[in-house]
Amino acid sequence: MSASAIVGGTARLDARFAACKAEGRSAFVSFIMAGDPDQQTSLDIALGLAQGGADVIELGMPFTDPMGDGPAIQAAGLRALATGGSLKSTLEMVRKFRASDTDTPIILMGYYNPIHYYGVDSFLKDAKASGVDGLIIVDLPPEEDSELCLPALEAGLSFIRLATPTTDDKRLPAVLANTSGFVYYVSIAGITGAAAPKADAVEQAVARIKRHTDLPVVVGFGIRTPEQAEAIASCADGAVVGSALIAVLEKNLDDQDRAKPELVDEVLALGRDLAEGVHRARASVK
Repeated sequence: MSASAIVGGTARLDARFAACKAEGRSAFVSFIMAGDPDQQTSLDIALGLAQGGADVIELGMPFTDPMGDGPAIQAAGLRALATGGSLKSTLEMVRKFRASDTDTPIILMGYYNPIHYYGVDSFLKDAKASGVDGLIIVDLPPEEDSELCLPALEAGLSFIRLATPTTDDKRLPAVLANTSGFVYYVSIAGITGAAAPKADAVEQAVARIKRHTDLPVVVGFGIRTPEQAEAIASCADGAVVGSALIAVLEKNLDDQDRAKPELVDEVLALGRDLAEGVHRARASVK
């Protein structure tokens, strides 16, 4: 096994995955864009997802140039920015979430530019104080760990790295070297919300990653239905769904991109179905 140079992460995230393992099930990780379509609605959705079975909440940090995101998440980020969304407002949303929920881990996912602009030291201090548990920064490779990864680990935040179908055995140790919390396996080449992943290929990839690490391996990209989530969760420690939730949100906006009265309930209904699919998977195969 490869050993991390620095042991990072938080008790909250580690405890959640330990609890899932003890219960013989995978974790449901839900992704939404912070501030989409507005701050209060976004907060209501995040709290409702946690109450409805989401084991981990990923919050997207709105950014003007999200190169790895598909159309749904790009549009979500633009809606958030249009209503004043920012890194500062994202951290404020986490603080408000923590006033009601101190158990569900929160991961911030996005790009380095807003953090660099905010200031790394100030961001890490404020993120930790607000109740953030970890970071997924998609455009910082291991060669740039000194920029944010190592300071984040030292600050007590998990730094979750992406592995992809093109991450071979030669590259994998570098990807895993300072990763903590979990490994995020991108199940398909391309952008978020693209074609559905194939469970057999995912199973092989997860097994290969696990030969190099004891960390949980969570799979995302392309999972849209409870059935797909169940299939992927059956061969991984967790499944991430984001674009499908955002698609339901988008369908429940008016022509001014404001939330219709039923928006939160519709998103949370899908969230509950996805959670049930993920949680059912490992219980049925063990």
